[in-house]
Amino acid sequence: MDFLRPASWEEALAAKAEHPTAVPIAGGTDVMVEINFDHRRPEYLMDLTRIGDLYEWEVGQDTVRLGASVPYAKIMEHLRPELPGLALASHTVASPQIRNRGGVGGNLGTASPAGDAHPALLAAGAEVEAESVRGSRRIPVDDFYTGVKRNALAPDELIRAVHVRKADGPQQYSKVGTRNAMVIAVCAFGLALHPETRTVRTGIGSAAPTPIRATAAEDFLNAALEEGGFWDNGKIVTPSVAKQFADLCAAACNPIDDVRGTASYRRHAVGVMARRTLTWTWESYRGAHRTTEGAA
Repeated sequence: MDFLRPASWEEALAAKAEHPTAVPIAGGTDVMVEINFDHRRPEYLMDLTRIGDLYEWEVGQDTVRLGASVPYAKIMEHLRPELPGLALASHTVASPQIRNRGGVGGNLGTASPAGDAHPALLAAGAEVEAESVRGSRRIPVDDFYTGVKRNALAPDELIRAVHVRKADGPQQYSKVGTRNAMVIAVCAFGLALHPETRTVRTGIGSAAPTPIRATAAEDFLNAALEEGGFWDNGKIVTPSVAKQFADLCAAACNPIDDVRGTASYRRHAVGVMARRTLTWTWESYRGAHRTTEGAA
């Protein structure tokens, strides 16, 4: 295995163009595990830790541009108001040591259905900034996952950043694991309310071959909230609406049985998490709604 260590982003793109099979490594929290267990033996390993741009973030008027190697710990510390769902997901990542090393770019590059960041990115509606010597493009996160541990990157492309819209409403994240830390998700669920567009987005992890959204559940809830005037009146979402939303989220799953859990348990757990996160996010929205009305 040969080791490539570019000193700049331009050098990294050139190296990736020359060696398309090179596996990029920054935090190394996914790649090194696979190498240590001999599950993967790449011809080239490309170390990106010298490229400072990948560890920087920029908060714009509407979006956050998050460098691919920004550690989860930094997201938790500095970006909780702008990216609350991703900050909550970051809390569930492994151990403090790994949260100080690992970043969202690695999660996306590995594209494991159990990656902790994926449900939050799907719910927030992120875009992945991919670049090669041929140019740069943005890939909507909905189109990024193409199969089990496969993504939409071309062989000569690297992930430079992730663009995420700043939260305009409450967001939540929930994860089921066999213990509280250092565990791969049995299943995970992310939910984001977008009051500006009066829409809801979801993200489901470890319950299908790829991270997915529960689009039928979103369509149902969007219609129910609009028809009932819930966005305007701030009333409690009725139990029947919450149950139907949860059932549709569970139905969106296509899980497997494995050592961490059965398919039936995963479907059940996703439904429970969907109902709970809807309750939590809507209560937060109602609280903000009442505060706004009181101020008016």
